[in-house]
Amino acid sequence: MFLADKASDDGSGIWCSKGTIQRHTELGVTTVKRTIRDFLKEGILVETGARGCKNGFTVVYRINLARIEALELTAEPDIETGATVDPVQSGPGTGATVAGVPGPPRPPNNPKTIRKPPTCERVVAADEEADKILAAYPSERLRGKAECLARIRDILDAGTEAEDLLQAVK
Repeated sequence: MFLADKASDDGSGIWCSKGTIQRHTELGVTTVKRTIRDFLKEGILVETGARGCKNGFTVVYRINLARIEALELTAEPDIETGATVDPVQSGPGTGATVAGVPGPPRPPNNPKTIRKPPTCERVVAADEEADKILAAYPSERLRGKAECLARIRDILDAGTEAEDLLQAVK
């Protein structure tokens, strides 16, 4: 499948190295070499040339599509019965029933499921004095708003008057 993925529509132009095949298919290098050797022996792959690369050369392969078509199918054909036991319903579901008790009107992952609002609110203390003092700072001197507000609050709590600190900042 990896070789078919790398091939052109006509089956030609496969020039990936065995190491690349090994990495992408997670097979061992010897398994890749053995499989390619078997494909060449069975006529599924045909060598068409070589491409130069940094480590020497990479062999170019072509898939023999006629040989592939002649192979036996490995997948079982789909059997169409023409009827289904439980046809797909186009309407909204009503949930599963257990012992005759209907389920919820909408499944829990329905996008219309009503979400409850968050129970805990984030409390932000509004400190107008500290905000007013911080607004007086030159913008190039501000480093972090939260840290500056905390330091201003500490200074005000230590007993400094807000008006005096505001005048000093200005």
